[in-house]
Amino acid sequence: MPALRKRFGYGTVMQVPKVEKVVINMRVADALQDQRHLDKAVEELTTISGQRPVIARARRSIAAFKLRTGNPIGCKVTLRGERMYEFLDKLFNISLPRIKDFKGIPARSFDGRGSMNIGVREQLIFPEIEYDKVDKIRGMDIAIVTTARSDEEARELLRGLGLPFREGGAAESAGAPLAAGPDGRGDGQAGGAARPRAAAARSRAAVDGAAKPAGGA
Repeated sequence: MPALRKRFGYGTVMQVPKVEKVVINMRVADALQDQRHLDKAVEELTTISGQRPVIARARRSIAAFKLRTGNPIGCKVTLRGERMYEFLDKLFNISLPRIKDFKGIPARSFDGRGSMNIGVREQLIFPEIEYDKVDKIRGMDIAIVTTARSDEEARELLRGLGLPFREGGAAESAGAPLAAGPDGRGDGQAGGAARPRAAAARSRAAVDGAAKPAGGA
């Protein structure tokens, strides 16, 4: 991208970051009780990505969860090349805007090494999924891996590809957290940590005020 190359001063085109791969992971805890849940998840993920996923199996046994090594616990698919860009175009321009009260992706979704992780709560945001044929709501994790050396470069790359970021990203990246909303995803308002600090200041003032008369006596 010429704009990306100009902003960061890349010497050659080969230095410009690009999207390397997209990994979609769907966890299916119900697969331990009924194999049909896993089969349905594989079918839906195939429809969404256009590529058949692989079965993810447990690497160790956990007695508390009745889990044994080798048990199927989910499915995942890795997209590259043209199929990857088709999925990203659909995700950025069609699926994400269909989320209720969607205000953009927060800037803190990056991992510090130029890659981004997006959590999707339900598969119904994808237009290929028919509502009447859904037996259960399933979420998924979408990891977008880039060759960028920093989060800022990756952010500009994905913004150029059409990813809608939440306004006020500078405040978020500076460390101002988002206040949690009723659904736990945040209401898009910075300053969630300011209220506890203000309450603590009022408590200290009340304590000091109550201590002064005792000291005078």
